[in-house]
Amino acid sequence: MNLPSTIQLHDLSTGYRSRREEKVISQHLELAIAPGEVVMLMGPNGSGKSTLMHTMAGLLPPLSGEVIISGKPLSSLKMKELARLLSLVLTERIPAGNMSISDIVAVGRYPYTGFRGSLRPEDKAVIHEALRACHLDGMQERLYSTLSDGEKQRVMIARALAQETPLILLDEPTAHLDLPSRLEVTTMLRTLARSLGKSILISTHELDLALGWADTIWLMDREGKVTASAPEDLILDGHIERVFGAPTLSYDRERGEFSIRQSGEKKICLRGEGLRYIWTSRALQRLGYEVCPSTGAYPEVELSDEGWVLLLPSGSRSVYPSITALLQALP
Repeated sequence: MNLPSTIQLHDLSTGYRSRREEKVISQHLELAIAPGEVVMLMGPNGSGKSTLMHTMAGLLPPLSGEVIISGKPLSSLKMKELARLLSLVLTERIPAGNMSISDIVAVGRYPYTGFRGSLRPEDKAVIHEALRACHLDGMQERLYSTLSDGEKQRVMIARALAQETPLILLDEPTAHLDLPSRLEVTTMLRTLARSLGKSILISTHELDLALGWADTIWLMDREGKVTASAPEDLILDGHIERVFGAPTLSYDRERGEFSIRQSGEKKICLRGEGLRYIWTSRALQRLGYEVCPSTGAYPEVELSDEGWVLLLPSGSRSVYPSITALLQALP
């Protein structure tokens, strides 16, 4: 069943306007995000991702067109109304001082509290649930300044959850995080989208995360055009290569990753199968070798029970116990 979109962009053009000129970044965008959907916004540096996200958040006025959130034009919303529909997680560090985790998450209740900001029992219940959803329950009295980068990011997401908005925009939430924290934050966001019906837009430079976790990717090219599709379609249709490709790069559609294009001056043959074949092939390519079929004219690596067997055209045969040892023996 198709649900009504949480946010829609109608004929939206983004950019900057001054008294002297108008700089257009993107034109005539028609995009939408449904409840429970995780969309990742990707593109080269300078393509206009931040401009688009800031326009969607109401931080920049559109040059033309309209942003519709929960059926209401963004341009018609007062600040407090918007804060009940959209929450924003930016990359900038916040001046938390001696604030605790609970203090920061409580800030998310500002659209619902009075002038004094007094928390009612229902506000405290929402804060508690946001802490639990972000795996922060039991930590609420810890000072924000003492947390790891991954924990700080979870606090900011909990604050966004405490706002109880149908739409959450996040600007590079996994930047500067180590691999376990990146995966933890991304997994958590996907779970929240599914369990709470949140529409989530994530701006990111991390292609591997986008291909593995996004329901839809908004792929922005250097001209500001956005192609919205499932990650797999973007690979099959060649859009990933078109947007991120370069003469020195080669894109492997099976693996979904870029590598340095080899000159073909060094060739080696590889025989075997399974995980050892995959990772040996990657190691050889990283060393600058082009892996090719066996011809007898080039060095050959055979994966056997003995280990990594190196056969040279001269007839010599050597056995190595690991990829490391093999690479050290190659010219």
